[in-house]
Amino acid sequence: MGKQNELGVTPMSEDVSAWYNELVFKAELADRGPAKGTMVIRPYGYRIWELLQEQLDQRFKDTGHENAYFPLFIPQSYLQREADHVEGFAPELAVVTHGGGKELEEPLVVRPTSETVIGEMYSRWIASYRDLPVLINAWNNVVRWELRPRIFLRTTEFLWQEGHTAHADEADAMEETLKMFGVYQEFVRNVAAIPMVAGEKTPGERFAGAVRTYTIEGMMRDGKALQSGTSHYLGTNFAKAFDITFQDRDNEVRHVHTTSWGMSTRMVGAVILAHGDDAGLVLPPRLAPIQAVLVPIGRGDQGDAPRTKAYELADRLRAAGVRVHVDDRDASPGFRFNDWELKGVPLRIELGPRDLEAEQVLVAQRVGEVDDRGRPVKEAVGFDALATFVPERLDAYHDQLLQRAIAFRDEHSGPADDWATFGSLVERGFAAALHCGRTVCEDDVKARTGATPRCIPTDGADERGPCVACGEPSAYGKRVVFAKAY
Repeated sequence: MGKQNELGVTPMSEDVSAWYNELVFKAELADRGPAKGTMVIRPYGYRIWELLQEQLDQRFKDTGHENAYFPLFIPQSYLQREADHVEGFAPELAVVTHGGGKELEEPLVVRPTSETVIGEMYSRWIASYRDLPVLINAWNNVVRWELRPRIFLRTTEFLWQEGHTAHADEADAMEETLKMFGVYQEFVRNVAAIPMVAGEKTPGERFAGAVRTYTIEGMMRDGKALQSGTSHYLGTNFAKAFDITFQDRDNEVRHVHTTSWGMSTRMVGAVILAHGDDAGLVLPPRLAPIQAVLVPIGRGDQGDAPRTKAYELADRLRAAGVRVHVDDRDASPGFRFNDWELKGVPLRIELGPRDLEAEQVLVAQRVGEVDDRGRPVKEAVGFDALATFVPERLDAYHDQLLQRAIAFRDEHSGPADDWATFGSLVERGFAAALHCGRTVCEDDVKARTGATPRCIPTDGADERGPCVACGEPSAYGKRVVFAKAY
């Protein structure tokens, strides 16, 4: 373990894994649950999820979707109806065999995803073309038995949303698949300040039972990829398995075409890993539980007036839509500064006796310009200007974090036209290479380098040639992005 900072967190630059594992506890984001692989999300971490949920849910409603809820327990036979689906999820299933003190007539699977139970319900609800499309989303928990759990990134139980829609034909279903793929891209960029590489999964990496899978892949600060959201065109696979049919305008009975799409609490892990630094969390302002912390400074009676003024200024900021907290704990300013730095609060606002006399505060940004001693440069802002200054600065800070993430991704990505370059690139980031598309070749690349094909970028240029790994002709007419991944 490397040297720890004042609050006991190994610097990210020394050991990303130790930094991450320590940070989720020290920043009070989450804790380990009593059952192996589970997590308890603490209020500070859960607020990040709530903010993500609120803003993403509004986007779903704006695109015509409605929320519903489906059961946690699914008859095991349901999963067996779609062969690829059951094969893909079999190693991760949790199965209930006893209930009420008796052995069940049919085992129940604890929901790993809801395509099957929703397929059963859609077969009851859909009869005519007039019933289509069905546009439903569910916010729920799912269980997938993880062998190597990591809080937020891979846990046995996690929270997510899963959209499930039914359509009259392939064209309408593909339009939905790509629409939600676009919603995820826009959301992650404009809310989480993470630039994504967006594209289609290779056949070997598709969701079990899907015809096409689209993914957004973020680069973390250690150069690894994190799959952050997926959208699937399922064709008629689940419709045939669950007999979801409708009578079309010509009175012909046809199977619907379905889609599914999801984003989970893994996105909280993405925010931690995409923006964090040696000092701890760096939260994008639109997902920060506290966007600005007011720290009144002064001992004894000298602290009373700054404290009173801090609460008054906090009220002004709340009226301007800012999530603000006053930290008037009986602790040194340095301790409080370090604590909020660790927790990633975008803006720190200091107010001492001298500032009170000058009718101003000092504002320091979590990531920004520093002086020759490495300390944040503080900006003096008058009391009357603060409620206008802070919202504007938060927007600018979002843009700054996004541009920093784009620059980092670009510096750690490149084309790979030979095996040596490929191996060098995937050690530190993303490699864009021509690929034959064969699963056996993908398996060989993973065995030799630890890298997997993340996606075929939708904005990639047309290009053909030999596969970087085996020399066979490339399959996709574009380069494929490979990386090591969480």
